[in-house]
Amino acid sequence: MAPKELSDYALAKPGAWPDQPWEGDLVAKVGPEGGGRIFAFLGERTVGVKAGANRDEADEWLARYPEDASVMAYIGRSGWNTLTLGGAIPDVEIREAVDESYALVVARLPKRHRPPGWDA
Repeated sequence: MAPKELSDYALAKPGAWPDQPWEGDLVAKVGPEGGGRIFAFLGERTVGVKAGANRDEADEWLARYPEDASVMAYIGRSGWNTLTLGGAIPDVEIREAVDESYALVVARLPKRHRPPGWDA
């Protein structure tokens, strides 16, 4: 999967918008503009996602794809992983990981900030 294809996929989610909170780092957020929460870190060769509700769930990715999945620095203990694009992880599973990350993040937003159609 090409990075542009992945960012287009992530940003097509209801209420999603791009941000660059750090110079050169593109992320996909959901929630109110100027705030919101990150659900995907969109790199050139990787994507960072909330891979599970907790570290144990996220560790399943590490067991299945030890060469292409790793715990994200700083926020990995909360279930975030980095997945490598174009490696052993099939594109369909990368998309599913973005979907799951989006759903986990949106579910934690206050109801008034959840976009219409997010759970469709």
